[in-house]
Amino acid sequence: MSMPALSHNGKILCVVGARPNFMKIAPIMAELNSASTPLTAKLIHTGQHYNQAMNHQFFVDLDIPEPDINLEVGSASHAVQTAEIMRRFEPVIDQEQPAAVLVVGDVNSTIACALVAAKKGTPVIHVEAGLRSFDRTMPEEVNRVLTDQISDLLFTTERMARNNLLREGIADDRIHFVGNVMIDTLHHNLARATPAKDTFALASAFFIEVPYAVLTLHRPSNVDSAETLAAILHTIIEISEMIPVVFPLHPRTLNRIEYYGLGHLLVHQKLLILPPLGYLQMLGLMKDARVFLTDSGGIQEETTALGVPCITLRDNTERQITVDEGTNMIVGQDRQKILAAVRKTLETGGKSGRIPELWDGNSSRRIVDILHTWLNPELSLGST
Repeated sequence: MSMPALSHNGKILCVVGARPNFMKIAPIMAELNSASTPLTAKLIHTGQHYNQAMNHQFFVDLDIPEPDINLEVGSASHAVQTAEIMRRFEPVIDQEQPAAVLVVGDVNSTIACALVAAKKGTPVIHVEAGLRSFDRTMPEEVNRVLTDQISDLLFTTERMARNNLLREGIADDRIHFVGNVMIDTLHHNLARATPAKDTFALASAFFIEVPYAVLTLHRPSNVDSAETLAAILHTIIEISEMIPVVFPLHPRTLNRIEYYGLGHLLVHQKLLILPPLGYLQMLGLMKDARVFLTDSGGIQEETTALGVPCITLRDNTERQITVDEGTNMIVGQDRQKILAAVRKTLETGGKSGRIPELWDGNSSRRIVDILHTWLNPELSLGST
């Protein structure tokens, strides 16, 4: 394995910026800071997602220590936000002089901090590398491709990701298939998940008995057009006549609904609107759902791990393994395809799948074992 010139302080800066990052960083932080490892982690929160209450709840749920540094960037356009993260992260690199910077996923914080580290000569570690939707209209796809190109060590969640990386010219010895750290978090927290009935109690209007469906919606392709958003909501109302639908409402989606004057579509007897949920609440809701409708990448993985049928309201996915091996179906925004997928799920029990290889709850351990040797062979505990 090729070795970059490294600092030998064993300190790794772990970057988070948006809520999907939190579930990925939690088990890695725990492993890095365990008593048995000479590696230490410092948590850098860019503040890309800045809802203080939601952030705090995720940190509590996942037992993540408070960030060592919060850059407090906040919301802005993609260009402004990425640039501001870079501007604020550079002095952190200069001050901390880390052995490496570890980034996860595909948000603006991922590419921004990876760029700063690469330009400063600090090795970059990318967790969840090699996923591709092959849709460059998605900002996340651009972030994924560019982050992988400047990373020194790339950890993949599925074997297909290696092929994507090799095709893009990434050296094979930089790529390591370790499994999915989000599933580590799921395994660790499943017994602590909030019962669905307790989450339903957040809404005083009515109580939904099982079975129920869950909907999450937040991607620009679904919520940034009045026509598209209205069509999806009308379809969801039709679905609610087949099975009650629970809809935790993302702040961005709520903003779009209000802006387009679509609030009346949320008032329906069998549609339960909930506020944004913490991780343990969402996990409890997910594990007992009859079917999950979503445009989220992470939920495609979590439902596959739980064996819950998932209907994805997108035209593509970077998590193809959830379709090939898991419980996920891609239907896009087509009303008839969405309704047909729900009917089939309710009639037949839904798409069955299997848990993908190495989605076993031990991915973060494999990552840290590799890091021991990669950062400095003398730091290895001999367990790799």
